[in-house]
Amino acid sequence: MNTNVDDIKTRLKKLNARATQAKMDLHDLSEELPTNWENILPVAQRCFEAHAMLMDARKAALAADI
Repeated sequence: MNTNVDDIKTRLKKLNARATQAKMDLHDLSEELPTNWENILPVAQRCFEAHAMLMDARKAALAADI
């Protein structure tokens, strides 16, 4: 069971890192506007998906009492 807890914690760390990077990419893009404006939707979608996955994983960890 301890391995499962470690796996969940590792997954949360990876998802958190991915979400943080996506947030920074979106922030960097916003500072460059109007340059690269055509990248707004793909970068925002990637950010949205990364944060959605992180929130789902956090809910699952809470449900598993981790």
